[in-house]
Amino acid sequence: MLASRMIGLLPPLTDHEALETAVVQSVSHAGMNPETWSQRPFHAPHHTASAVALVGGGQPPGPGEISLAHNGVLFLDELPEFNRAVLESLREPLESGTIRISRAGHQAEFPARFQLIAAMNPCPCGHAGNPSGNCRCTPDQIHRYRNRLSGPLLDRIDMHVELPPISYDELAIDQPPTETSQQVAIRVATTQQRQIARGNKLNAHLGTREIELHCQTETAGQQLLATAVDKLGLSARAYHRILKLARTIADLDNQSTIAERHLAEAIGFRVLDRHRH
Repeated sequence: MLASRMIGLLPPLTDHEALETAVVQSVSHAGMNPETWSQRPFHAPHHTASAVALVGGGQPPGPGEISLAHNGVLFLDELPEFNRAVLESLREPLESGTIRISRAGHQAEFPARFQLIAAMNPCPCGHAGNPSGNCRCTPDQIHRYRNRLSGPLLDRIDMHVELPPISYDELAIDQPPTETSQQVAIRVATTQQRQIARGNKLNAHLGTREIELHCQTETAGQQLLATAVDKLGLSARAYHRILKLARTIADLDNQSTIAERHLAEAIGFRVLDRHRH
């Protein structure tokens, strides 16, 4: 439910993005639906999906779910239940924003710049960390379950967030939201405009040299990040993604410099890195 609401928090498609999305849909088996023109796509394939269904293929090669979700959201529920080889096929497009498919006599390249959202249980039974103490999974079972996701794939996921159980009162009592989706969407759009004005692109798309230019940190923040890299054994990719996420947090805070608190928040989101160490 939360993942499906993400579309409402993102700015409307630009004319160029809408055209890109429509072109990809037009060459798919389903074709383009004129009623959804200019709407950001949301795709949620089942965990039994094959690599061809997810990244594309066939004769001649056609776009898969990652390309149909271009400029939108791809939601993978029960992430560890996907075939590991299928998940590993996401690594390159998550980095490059495109997918190249080669078949005998045919080669095609499709755009695949999507917002990936994934969900998983904390353990096989789903109760690890629950105050009720109902979890009966052994540490080894939990370790094997989480190890279905490779380190290189997790490196490419910027935020790992634990969602605690919701109490009955929180579910049953109808409380007005502290902030509406429309209010959040306005803040997101303002932040994106700030990023484009600074670097002519979103923070997520910054290259290594651009990170060095736009992601300057305070001395205390540099020390904190150095400690995190050492303690968690973070890769260079994870290091750069933390900096880009901290830059975005600072942008949401309307700050020109990344402060220590922004880096602390970005590091705190990488929960699964802490579990691996």
